[in-house]
Amino acid sequence: MLFTELRFLAFFLVVFAVHWALRWNGARKLLLLVASYAFYAGWDWRFLSLIVASTVVDFAVGARLGRTEGTRARRALLALSLVVNLGLLGFFKYFNFFVDSGAAFLSWLGLEVSPSTLSIVLPVGISFYTFQTLSYTIDVYRRNLEPVRSPLDFALFVAFFPQLVAGPIVRAAHFLPQLAALRRFADVDVRACLTLFLFGFVKKACVADHFGMVVDRVFEDPTAFAAGAKWLALSLYTAQIYCDFSGYSDMAIATAGLLGYRLALNFDFPYLATSVTRFWRRWHVSLSSWFRDYLYIPLGGNRVSTVRTGVNLVTVFFLCGLWHGASWTFVVWGLFHGGFLVVERFVARRRARDGSAGGGRGAWIGLPYTLLVAMIAWVFFRASDLTTAIAYLQGLVGRGGGEGPSQAVDGTWWWIVLAGFAVVHAVLGTTRLKERIDRLPPPLFAVLYGGAVALALPFAAAGYTPFIYFQF
Repeated sequence: MLFTELRFLAFFLVVFAVHWALRWNGARKLLLLVASYAFYAGWDWRFLSLIVASTVVDFAVGARLGRTEGTRARRALLALSLVVNLGLLGFFKYFNFFVDSGAAFLSWLGLEVSPSTLSIVLPVGISFYTFQTLSYTIDVYRRNLEPVRSPLDFALFVAFFPQLVAGPIVRAAHFLPQLAALRRFADVDVRACLTLFLFGFVKKACVADHFGMVVDRVFEDPTAFAAGAKWLALSLYTAQIYCDFSGYSDMAIATAGLLGYRLALNFDFPYLATSVTRFWRRWHVSLSSWFRDYLYIPLGGNRVSTVRTGVNLVTVFFLCGLWHGASWTFVVWGLFHGGFLVVERFVARRRARDGSAGGGRGAWIGLPYTLLVAMIAWVFFRASDLTTAIAYLQGLVGRGGGEGPSQAVDGTWWWIVLAGFAVVHAVLGTTRLKERIDRLPPPLFAVLYGGAVALALPFAAAGYTPFIYFQF
């Protein structure tokens, strides 16, 4: 069930109406839990058992941690949570990847083997809810969070349907306190939520899905297209993946908001960043902050030597790439970003030591530099394998590309559309649009909103395309 489908609208309207009609907080939470399980069962009911298993294990571990003082016992409980959650994630997501990679390595050594792989279906959203439940047990282990006493509250935290299958990754410390008291509809910023949902819908259905048609055609056989078509497809994919994922996040935050719950910001106009470091403070914020708090800082962060800090960054982004997918293309994507972060940190420290600054031209240089780095990295993210990615990169500089089919891409029209997207992205990222919308009289807002919906619907792509991050 996609946020852009009519059946989701019907589903949500029923949940919304019943939710606010109920006057008992426990009944509301039970309704949302049942609705969340039904929402997930719409993808594949068999994998509900995995969510329930993670919920039961981590609730029990958290409760036990609250009654345990011994260091060794607490570490054993945390290890249990890590083994169960990462074990399930590892089996369903990485079993075949590691088997194939091991067989390829042995073959490279001259040892022929016949690897045995399994026909494993990747449960949608497993990477997201696994990190959510781990945030809870780790925070309880660190004594940063008291164990939750209500199984219902914890189950709803794990399975809350707006962000269940593609984030934002919710922290227990942020979400669980919101379940303590009855939410009031008077506290809901309905206007902001409706606006944000519409923005998300337009990003996904009117931009990302249309751009994806060209992207899929070129990336399917990049050697058949000339360099110009490859640059066009890569530029379109740069916009597509942002609109697709941030569009989901917008709709998830808006949907949760209409039910009275706040989810954290996940995107903050990343293509306006002037360095790769700043890009990762704006892109998929819930994931990058998760890796920062639960991996990078425990490894020593930037409190250690320059070399050790670099190793920490590379380690984090190696795992960040692997989190995104069981493929070496994602690993290279992560290491590519990690390498630039290491270089930027080294340059920043050297400038600080020398007492020099970036100068007033930093934004003019930093913005195109960051965008180019992100675009080159997206080649590995989008390509089906490393061979295709390398061929694509070679084609960007006019090596190994064909000329024939490239004229099938109406480059002029798409470049105009991309320019319009860039302008809108810049304007929205540098203006206080929400404040202006809040000042509109209710009748005028209703008219403008209805007109925007009527204008957007005809431009929505035909059919329903799954969100890109559903595969992670």
